[in-house]
Amino acid sequence: MVQLDNADGDAADAGTDDDRVDDGSADGDAREDAHLDDVADGCGCTEIWEHLSEERADD
Repeated sequence: MVQLDNADGDAADAGTDDDRVDDGSADGDAREDAHLDDVADGCGCTEIWEHLSEERADD
């Protein structure tokens, strides 16, 4: 697991997509962040905003 220092000096664990254990809850609901599966790891706010805007335009 990667350790990152946050603003107040505490170490924070930085999980990755590879650390996920389950893709849904016991009753079959989708993951809370499933709508971001097509967004590349490490992208910024602008890329996420564009992705979400494109998804909304398709609806």
